[in-house]
Amino acid sequence: MFEVKEKPRKVERAFLLSVVKRKDEEYYANLLLNELSELVGNLGIEVVGCTVVRTRKTFAGHILGKGKCNEILELVGDLKCDVIIFDNEITPGQQRNWEELTKILVIDRHEVILDVFAERAQTKEAVLQVQLARLEYSLPRLRRAWTHLDRQRGGGVTQRGEGEAQIELDQRMLRDKISSTKKEIKQVSSRRITSRKKRQRIPLATIAIVGYTNAGKSTLLNQITGSTVLSEDKLFATLDPTSRKTKLPGGRTVILTDTVGFIRKLPHRLIDAFKATLEEALVADILLHVVDFSSPEYRDHLLATQEVLDELGAADKDTIIVYNKIDNGVEESSRLQIRAQDQQHVFTSCKTNEGINELLEMIEAKLNKSMAILEYLIPHHRYDLIAKLRNQGSICTEEIIDFGVKITASPRGGLEELLSEFKVF
Repeated sequence: MFEVKEKPRKVERAFLLSVVKRKDEEYYANLLLNELSELVGNLGIEVVGCTVVRTRKTFAGHILGKGKCNEILELVGDLKCDVIIFDNEITPGQQRNWEELTKILVIDRHEVILDVFAERAQTKEAVLQVQLARLEYSLPRLRRAWTHLDRQRGGGVTQRGEGEAQIELDQRMLRDKISSTKKEIKQVSSRRITSRKKRQRIPLATIAIVGYTNAGKSTLLNQITGSTVLSEDKLFATLDPTSRKTKLPGGRTVILTDTVGFIRKLPHRLIDAFKATLEEALVADILLHVVDFSSPEYRDHLLATQEVLDELGAADKDTIIVYNKIDNGVEESSRLQIRAQDQQHVFTSCKTNEGINELLEMIEAKLNKSMAILEYLIPHHRYDLIAKLRNQGSICTEEIIDFGVKITASPRGGLEELLSEFKVF
């Protein structure tokens, strides 16, 4: 198996850097640096310093001018850092220039997110998608991996040095690997589609849990379904879609699916890479958009998630906004502001269980509204049909009378046709 030949470097002390052009961008840049710091910490790297640098114009070679570069170089040396991490996206050329200047590793936010995703991916498809994103990211950066090879000059113009020849060879191998990974993803994807079709033969309503990373999506899934899906207080604790069955207060069985969390400045390559999990949002009957209401940046998180959902074509989905973590000192005035807005929402705490029942009732009301509730009189000898309705979780009311069982239900799939002769008009 081909791997990009990077020089092995163990990094332990990081310096974070964000470059902005206007003073009004500094506050937002600091928020993003805090988020980047948490991502870097998840990789086991200590953040020993960070700064936001304002510059009137950006420079092609290093983004910053010579004076600012020297300031950063001195600061990084004093702090004994072994990696500089830009919150800005930097080009392969800028990356090489900074490494030549500082003699330490230089990466950007994009590469950090790739590393976090690579560490957390579990399913075959997620592993392949991360591998593809990393290969595509590495392709224009191969020259950086071979800077230790000397170029040899001489002879005709067609003669190339050892380093250049090796780069061309690796680029060809890398493109071949990208092509084979894409084919493998298509095969895994087709199996997932087949699995989804099998699941849809048991026509249960599906609810997808979406939201900003670390908003409490997995914890909410566990709270509602009683499952034990990994849920930790860190960014991207889980990446793979997880589905669990649960019963609503009225007895209807539904499927809840937890999806990958979103993040600001998420590389587009990874949006494509994780369509496997995000597609669950497209086919779901209802979206639960979970927001960490205790975060001072919850509005930005909400907008960032909505932008990605818009991009996926899920903007028109029936959605409930779940303002989560209200046990973390959320002021009542904040809730009043939300209540004044015209949107379907609920306030929850998975820690205290507050709002969970209200959320389930809201889901049930939405499903009942979208599905026709019909009345049936099923004879006693056709209890097999009643059993199928129960398995679907479609029964709303049930009453045993002399002639059979009087039921109101919203059957789905082929069961509606089977029940047609027992419909009460």
